[in-house]
Amino acid sequence: MNTLNNLVLAGIDGSSLTHAVCDYAAWIASRVEAPLKLLHTIDHHPETAASTDLTGNIGVDTRDHLLEDIIELDQQRSKLRMQQGKQILQAAKERVMQAGILDPIINQRHGSLVESLIELENALRILVIGVRGKVHESQPDKIGRKLESIIRSLHKPILVVNAEFKAPERIMIAYDDSQAAEKAVNMVANSPLYKGLTCHLLCVGKDEAAMEKRLKAAADKLVNVGNIEVIAKTLPGKPEQVLCDYQEQHAIDMTVMGAFSHTRMHDWLQGSLTVKMLTHSHKPLLLLR
Repeated sequence: MNTLNNLVLAGIDGSSLTHAVCDYAAWIASRVEAPLKLLHTIDHHPETAASTDLTGNIGVDTRDHLLEDIIELDQQRSKLRMQQGKQILQAAKERVMQAGILDPIINQRHGSLVESLIELENALRILVIGVRGKVHESQPDKIGRKLESIIRSLHKPILVVNAEFKAPERIMIAYDDSQAAEKAVNMVANSPLYKGLTCHLLCVGKDEAAMEKRLKAAADKLVNVGNIEVIAKTLPGKPEQVLCDYQEQHAIDMTVMGAFSHTRMHDWLQGSLTVKMLTHSHKPLLLLR
């Protein structure tokens, strides 16, 4: 496979989760022998002052001077953001090199993070990103304001990091017989990332008799193709509660699950399992669309 189209991409912004994002990205890149790219974006929001109507009762000369000051201030802010971004990228580069990544790629881009990721999608193997950025880093009950848009926009695996790095030993697949669940089983079975790990295959809230055959087939594939130790179970209850409880009770290090399989209207009316897991889970989530 062309390594230029097989990137592990880490989206960083200098928030408290940046170190963990770098560590997980370095772990993945090492395990799958793929190049690692560090991305920092500068989103230039229009300043309120620049859009204010200055044509009222002030004189023309005063208005011109104000506009010049605003432009100069915007330029200074832009330069500061660029300098700060370069420092964030350099620190991240040094961190992943200490983790064994010999030649990480660094990239600073201007504009929307979502648009930047869409442009880079074809080159990605996986995106690693924090569950929240600087805006919400002091609010553990919130997810990043751009995160849902990112997940809905991309069709590559996304690892959402929400805690300090711990090399995974036990993973869990949230299995519901959906297309995304089958994709998760195939990915885990065939990727070198999961070799040597224990996989808990968990089905929640489905009729046990109807799911038994499908669950066994999925478990057999993980064992026979992936040579992975598998623990398969079906449990009753609300999926988000059961999955989060199971994570804690069995020391699960990473959960693999489908994301936003329903329409926005369905999620608005009944609530999205993806958002609930992102909000309440204390372990990284590997999301598939």
